Amino acid sequence: MLKDVYSKAEKGMKIVVENFKKELTSIRTGRANPAILERVKVDYYGTSMPVNQLATITVPEARVLLVQPWDASALNLIQKAIQTSDLGVNPTNDGKVIRIVLPELTEERRKEMVKMTNKIAESSRVAIRNIRRDAMDEVKKMEKNKEISEDEMKKGQDEIQKLTDKYIKQIDEIAAKKEAEIMEV
Repeated sequence: MLKDVYSKAEKGMKIVVENFKKELTSIRTGRANPAILERVKVDYYGTSMPVNQLATITVPEARVLLVQPWDASALNLIQKAIQTSDLGVNPTNDGKVIRIVLPELTEERRKEMVKMTNKIAESSRVAIRNIRRDAMDEVKKMEKNKEISEDEMKKGQDEIQKLTDKYIKQIDEIAAKKEAEIMEV
């Protein structure tokens, strides 16, 4: 019975860590990464679609993204969506492809990116702690209903805390790595 509580809690914590990793891909570092365009939505025939579903995105150089739409009529729509996004870039269009040259990040912009990273990391830590709280409540309820002994409850709570520490440590390590990547000139 306690094993069910552990596995449920661990599954939830793993999902939080995966979502955290995915969210961090949209934060721009000094290098070009197609994932930064995942949040950019294009109004295409009345439907809001991400750029990566309308075009091929490649990285020909370290700070250049090349967006090649599958439908040439979407070229201007994609360009407009990128311009109005919060990326702070100015795409150029040669009639076939959109070229996005990512400017060097200023020290100020790097610090903003680090703050964003830390904000996302903190919300992920909170999500993990919420999973811990729910698991702890479940264990206490099991003890209250005499399904497990008090010793088993204490052991269960220790085990849940170990899981929590493990996943929060993972979040901290990933955030530190991303921070170093952002601050790298």
